[in-house]
Amino acid sequence: MFPGAGRNSYNNYGPPQGPPPGQYYGAPQGSPPMPPPQQYGPPQGPPPGQYYGPPQGAPPVQYHSQASGGEYGGSSKGAGGSYGRPGMMTPPSTPQSFGQNSGFTFQYSNCQGRRKALLVGINYFGSKNELRGCINDVKNMSSFLNKQFGYSYDDMVILTDDQREMARVPTKDNILRAMQWLVKDARPNDSLVFHYSGHGGVTKDLDGDEESGFDDVIYPVDFEINGHIVDDWMHDIMVKPLPPGCRLTALYDSCHSGTALDLPYVYSTKGVVKEPNLWKDAGTGALNAFMSYESGNVGGAISSITGLVKKISNSNSTNREQVAAMKASPADIISISGCKDDQTSADARENGRSTGAMSWSFIQVLSQQPSQSYLSLLNNMRGLLASKYSQKPQLSSSHPQDMNLQFIM
Repeated sequence: MFPGAGRNSYNNYGPPQGPPPGQYYGAPQGSPPMPPPQQYGPPQGPPPGQYYGPPQGAPPVQYHSQASGGEYGGSSKGAGGSYGRPGMMTPPSTPQSFGQNSGFTFQYSNCQGRRKALLVGINYFGSKNELRGCINDVKNMSSFLNKQFGYSYDDMVILTDDQREMARVPTKDNILRAMQWLVKDARPNDSLVFHYSGHGGVTKDLDGDEESGFDDVIYPVDFEINGHIVDDWMHDIMVKPLPPGCRLTALYDSCHSGTALDLPYVYSTKGVVKEPNLWKDAGTGALNAFMSYESGNVGGAISSITGLVKKISNSNSTNREQVAAMKASPADIISISGCKDDQTSADARENGRSTGAMSWSFIQVLSQQPSQSYLSLLNNMRGLLASKYSQKPQLSSSHPQDMNLQFIM
């Protein structure tokens, strides 16, 4: 069944109650699933264990690759209300231009429209890749979104590998279908959340859009059979369809997840563009932007970046394709990841329970102070983690982001 068939949503099944009995993990019936896509290379990265890195070997069970049925239900009604304290900067309601008269615009969301969330947590039960905190992350996040930001359980889809119903298990097929559900019929001022807690890694980049030469990937529970999910796919499914003014907040608690949604703008704790990544053949424009940032000249960095966009946009069709490769969007998309692309994310233990360090810090910081800017949120998360963990959360966006605006979702 396709998750949510019969117009049932998460609240009809109740929250997960822990791993199912051992007999649940049987071999699949009928024809075996298709092998993983051959165009992607083998995962690279740190060994499994307490880190959310790429898993090794086969998972404890081979799930059916296809789930039958219809669509997710849920009312997707906006909760309304404001979660910031008076006086804090709120996002402007008009389209914002960038690129020095290039015609490129984006629009912030006020997050007062419909709210939907897709939460994925994978513990990889019984395998040598087993993690302990990912399902707890999802439980914590669903409760946090409901209580802190007014998300209804009716409008959440939760995929965890302790579910008895196959439609609720985080297979590759179920995750991709759920991503499509998340962005379906998205409108301006909607607020969508994607949260992933599980193994992550990298694979060889075959389309040339990654400066590092590697794409970020996440690992479904059936990765050994059906392969991983690459960042290009996640961008195509969850970013490209969104209209101007629609918010997507993506939270990745996995290794090598710094740019897991393939967004072009990356921000540091100083609040300025850290690297104008994803520009093919950017040349001196990108170099000038980087040098301006390094010297503390924020205005120069932004000027170099927007000048580069204008230069590309006014060139021939081949260069206009490079603008598309930049992967900016007219929508309002923010991604917060557990670490940089070259770091691992820790499976932590807080208050006597296993949890992902990034998920824990995100919830802790916003629970203690709900009204924060994007810059203070990133700094406070990093500060909270610094005393225990080496990883540094990363924030990226689909457009030039004013880091002094109030964080909303």
